[in-house]
Amino acid sequence: MSGLIERYRDRLPFGPGDPVVSLEEGSTPLVAAERLSERVGAEVWLKIEGANPTGSFKDRGMTCAVSAAVREGAEAVICASTGNTAASAAAYAARAGLTGAVIVPDGKIATGKLAQALMHGARVVALAGNFDQALTLVRELTQRHPIALVNSVNAFRLEGQKTAAFEIVEEVGEIDALCIPVGNAGNITAYWKGFTEVGVKPRMLGLQAVGAAPLVDGAPVANPETVASAIRIGNPARWEEAIDAMRASHGSIRAVSDDEILDAYRFLASHEGVFCEPASASGVAGLLKYGADGAERVVCVLTGHGLKDPQTALSQAGSVVPCPADIEAVERAVLG
Repeated sequence: MSGLIERYRDRLPFGPGDPVVSLEEGSTPLVAAERLSERVGAEVWLKIEGANPTGSFKDRGMTCAVSAAVREGAEAVICASTGNTAASAAAYAARAGLTGAVIVPDGKIATGKLAQALMHGARVVALAGNFDQALTLVRELTQRHPIALVNSVNAFRLEGQKTAAFEIVEEVGEIDALCIPVGNAGNITAYWKGFTEVGVKPRMLGLQAVGAAPLVDGAPVANPETVASAIRIGNPARWEEAIDAMRASHGSIRAVSDDEILDAYRFLASHEGVFCEPASASGVAGLLKYGADGAERVVCVLTGHGLKDPQTALSQAGSVVPCPADIEAVERAVLG
């Protein structure tokens, strides 16, 4: 298997001699969700982006953004992040031999994602502020210094992320709707770009958390709050493009509560055998709440792996059963 730049070079802004920084990302599973399909009365598929090398969809865009940075002679990359971008940027910077720096909101990053960024050797800065403030500051920093910004404001990020749409069409053909979490709004923008490039136009159904739903509210949220940390963003960088994608596809952007997100999160793990992080479940939560709305074939994008946020998982799961080391006690513990 090869990385997505090699597989889709003819549809990406890279020439034959350009450097490629890859961890063999992409080609993620598209799994039929039988029980979810029964619940909503439609054929539902799960695009499991947590199977990417660092455990999230961000790797699709990062291979392109970091490859372009190397091509342009950058010696360092930087991003603002709620977690997944930080982990991915750190990994691809390490792969490329570049210095990596990430700015994260202090106390607002899931443990798994923080551990990844640190292990990959990035300089991690905990900002006394939220993601939107962090992004404003890194954009200013890159204007002052020769550092490549690899957030989704970087056009190469969208180029890489659009390839997930290619894979969906290649594997199951045309679909009627795509349910996708919306945080900084780069991913919904990228999927729409990918679909239109191959000539299909499914409805783009974006989902935000109630406490971080600027696109639903129609105004930035100063202090976004949600258990779904990956979409805890109050002023999306790709706001206008996301609204354009929603309108052009005759789709929608709606909100789901934290309780609804966690219900979907548990449902996927216990009924479909798929463990994703809470933000990933927001698309499924929206499908369960609002229904398929006439769509016969739906894909839900699960953006990150469940081990990204082990603390939430442990808070939502059953408890461990203590047991002495003898067969009778084990029988009681196992059989009840």
